Amino acid sequence: MTAAVDRSEVGLEVVDGVAVITLDAPRRRNALTLAMARELVETVARVDADPRVRAAVVRGGGGHFCAGAHRALLDDVAEDPADPRRYADLGVVYESFHRLGRLGVPVVAAVRGAAVGAGVNLLLAADVRVVAENARIVAGFGAIGLHPGGGHLLLAATALGRSGAAAMTLLNQEIDGRRAAQTGLAWECVADDEVDARALALAAQAPADPELSRQITASFRRSAGPGADAWEQAMEAERAAQMWSLRRRAVR
Repeated sequence: MTAAVDRSEVGLEVVDGVAVITLDAPRRRNALTLAMARELVETVARVDADPRVRAAVVRGGGGHFCAGAHRALLDDVAEDPADPRRYADLGVVYESFHRLGRLGVPVVAAVRGAAVGAGVNLLLAADVRVVAENARIVAGFGAIGLHPGGGHLLLAATALGRSGAAAMTLLNQEIDGRRAAQTGLAWECVADDEVDARALALAAQAPADPELSRQITASFRRSAGPGADAWEQAMEAERAAQMWSLRRRAVR
């Protein structure tokens, strides 16, 4: 059963066959609570089931993309990572960006403000990224005493190559919009107030035939990766280490 929320924190609009998915919790910079992560999974599933949709844009409301998993959720999991309920709760956060990465149409991330931790995984799950010049992309796991999770290491290496992924994940290097475009992490870097419009315009270039768009997307993902099996294996491999690091942090 899905937990109730006071209001929707994930918006959805379909414009000319392009689904626009908006994270809408600006007071916490769109950090993912358990309820919001579940809502995101459900929203992406709705998009997948809509035969009109030929492409999608994921964006954050309030000038920020996503500040990662909410600290209260991480703190709760850290109390007893082996508890089945807490273990499952962290899995819902993983599934929120994993489900986006399995959406059957091309996904464009419109990145403004900060993308941190699981928020970086969310943008890495997209096929194409448009970022603001002043965007801040910060994996930041190690800086707060956490092991990366959600298949982050695989996703980062796929997008940035080995050296770039090592700098971001092992050495906690922050990436701004210009650097993201230089490294290939982003397709385009534009002014902050142009990001959403440019991402929508880019997504609108997907084939007008939704079935063709979905078939090309499926073929692209099989060829370019990361493959579904590899991502799932990476998530499981990182999950145990992340749980271990959460517990270590809690008892210090």
